[in-house]
Amino acid sequence: MGLSGGSGAGERRSSRIRGRGVSAEINVTPLVDVMLVLLIIFMISAPLLTVGVPIDLPQSQAKSIDHEREPLTLSVNDKGQVFLQNTEIKIEELVDKLKAVAKQGTEERIYVRGDKKVDYGTVMKVMGRLQAAGYRKVALVTEVEGS
Repeated sequence: MGLSGGSGAGERRSSRIRGRGVSAEINVTPLVDVMLVLLIIFMISAPLLTVGVPIDLPQSQAKSIDHEREPLTLSVNDKGQVFLQNTEIKIEELVDKLKAVAKQGTEERIYVRGDKKVDYGTVMKVMGRLQAAGYRKVALVTEVEGS
């Protein structure tokens, strides 16, 4: 009897281990939920990241220019503040900053974005500084008429 009682306890212990078996299934529902939330966040935030300086551009019938890489952009907002890419700079520092940033020197194409409410003289002052510094490839950015 003593032998059969001992073997019965061993059988109970091994059956308990077998009953709890490790599950190899992966629950992907939380992963899909997180991915959908991230997708929605990126879809909403992506259009907001395209332009850092808010400017109300004038309209024109000119065709859009295709470019492979991010262009060198100067922006003048309606308050007359000048921005190189997304960083505000003083007009006196414009030439030095451009020389430091331009990869091709004065052969670099520079896009000038001016708010349609900004004083015409302010945009001309920026363009005059560019010309005095030797930059000849200056393009004015506008919106397509009717949009």
